[in-house]
Amino acid sequence: MNFWAKLFYQYRKLWKAIKIYLMIAGPGVIVMVADNDAGGITTYSVTGAQYKYHMLWFLILLGPVAYYVQEMTVRLGAVTKRGHAEAIFHAFGPFWGWFSLLDLVLTDWLTLVTEFIGMTAAMSIFHVPPVVTIIVVCIIMGAMILQGRYWTWEKIAILFCSVNLVYIPGAFLVHPTLSDVLYNSVIPHFPPGGFTNNLFFMFMANIGTTIAPWMLFFQQSAVVDKGMKEKDMFWGKLDTALGSFFTVMVAAFCIIVTGTVLYGTDIQDAAQAAIKLMSISKMTGTLLAIGLFDAGLLGAICISLASSWAFGEVFGWAHSLNHKIREAPWFYAFYFFALVSAGVVVLIPGAPLILITLFVQVIAVTLLPAALVFLILLLNDEETMGKYKNSLFENIVNGTIVAVIIAVSTLYGISAIFPDMFK
Repeated sequence: MNFWAKLFYQYRKLWKAIKIYLMIAGPGVIVMVADNDAGGITTYSVTGAQYKYHMLWFLILLGPVAYYVQEMTVRLGAVTKRGHAEAIFHAFGPFWGWFSLLDLVLTDWLTLVTEFIGMTAAMSIFHVPPVVTIIVVCIIMGAMILQGRYWTWEKIAILFCSVNLVYIPGAFLVHPTLSDVLYNSVIPHFPPGGFTNNLFFMFMANIGTTIAPWMLFFQQSAVVDKGMKEKDMFWGKLDTALGSFFTVMVAAFCIIVTGTVLYGTDIQDAAQAAIKLMSISKMTGTLLAIGLFDAGLLGAICISLASSWAFGEVFGWAHSLNHKIREAPWFYAFYFFALVSAGVVVLIPGAPLILITLFVQVIAVTLLPAALVFLILLLNDEETMGKYKNSLFENIVNGTIVAVIIAVSTLYGISAIFPDMFK
């Protein structure tokens, strides 16, 4: 009887923990899964087609990196009850506050354009005109935020996150060589041909799509809008850890799909990869196209909100999803302006859409160091953070991340000036 009583107690304890997590879950999973946006899926598809499985080890390393960066926003948001933009203005003054805000808005808007590029390209495979895709997407996203509850918006976003998992069955359908996948996942190495400009660009693009400035602003603002408190930090960190696991897993399976079937094929984007896959395996190509559309939608959902939350914080507008449109008109006006203007760019004849998609990932990583430096400085302010400030270990890890990203960004700038540097 004592055994069964203990077993029942452990069951009740576990179920209680699950219920608590489900109440707190949201920002971490959403921001991490949405990180596999349209630009990310294109980057992974091109990576697999060019280098097969040879960059899987590098991608897996980026999972913990993304977690350590995003975990800081959970602590900062829960303690300060401020979004990232507001926290920078408060701690560093207007100059750096405006610098960070304009940096965010520029990067976010360009990235939002890439989400529409991905969504229209994906739906074009199913013969849906781009203008129809853009209108429908704007209606869906408008309905999500205008219903007046953060909780409802979050659950709908998580539903779209689950669709992002379609790459997993897609990878099993193409029957990759398991030993090759495992070897390339754990053994660091350069692909055949060594270190070249193109490989360096792909390294940059993969970093840029795994850690982006909008993610810092989005998750911290989401933590505040959700109403997370200091006592919720453990569950917020767990949520972020699970999200980082899923984002790496989905990205790896996407690379496995294209690396298995399209290795050595010249593809420029994920939509082209889906079309080529359809000629080989209709189901796999269809799953890739569906995943591309969902990735763009998730990215657009999060990126547009990151900018709107930031503007609301800085200008003092009401900026919660719990507000009706009449209570926060400027917040919603900015949201729809960014959304519609980014969608219109995709309809411009002759716009270099493929170049924009890959280039934005690289732009994001060159602007990321400034955002990370501000984040680390904020997390080391003992007066603000108290016992939740960065530990020595956390400062070493996050400082190393920033140093590596700065070094890589600098090397990329040099390689752009001297294109024969890595040949």
